[in-house]
Amino acid sequence: MDHQRRAELLDAVVDYTVEHGFSELSWRPVAAALGVSATTLVHHFGTKEQMLETILGRLRERMFVATSDTAGEQPDLATAARAVWTRTSDPRQWPEFRLFFAVYGRALQAPHQFTDFLDHVVADWMSALVDAQGPNTDPATATRTATLVIATIRGLLLDLLATGDQARVQDTAESFLATLEQSADTGGA
Repeated sequence: MDHQRRAELLDAVVDYTVEHGFSELSWRPVAAALGVSATTLVHHFGTKEQMLETILGRLRERMFVATSDTAGEQPDLATAARAVWTRTSDPRQWPEFRLFFAVYGRALQAPHQFTDFLDHVVADWMSALVDAQGPNTDPATATRTATLVIATIRGLLLDLLATGDQARVQDTAESFLATLEQSADTGGA
């Protein structure tokens, strides 16, 4: 199997899914949009469920890498949280995050079909945000703080996507991020 061709197809399939959603995801429309045969997609991705898992993995990877690039190497918690918010609240990213929340909801209803997604949806960010608090932070405190950051940012993003009220949600996000920055300035986590 040509890994570069698979990677190119995967990125195109992810872009298609972000634009069209995953509820109607099927071989023929995706293949037609990409100018390939359905057989080509099956060859590269296996079953429809395997393709969806691969799409979700790539989407998660894109989100994580883009945010990590914005935050820089070994950011503190406030810098990491601000990088996450800056990327997720960017209107250009909204289709990606609409897909994210659609999958999240479906995964909660059918956890056996989305095991990999559910295993990583919190764990990836949890690990990065715990690490961002430094080695001297009590592990239980670091975990609680990371959980609060994840829940707050995801809640704000869900509110933003649902209402489109950028001014109100951005003001709230700035207030939250300021508390993290103040905590960092005073030596807390």
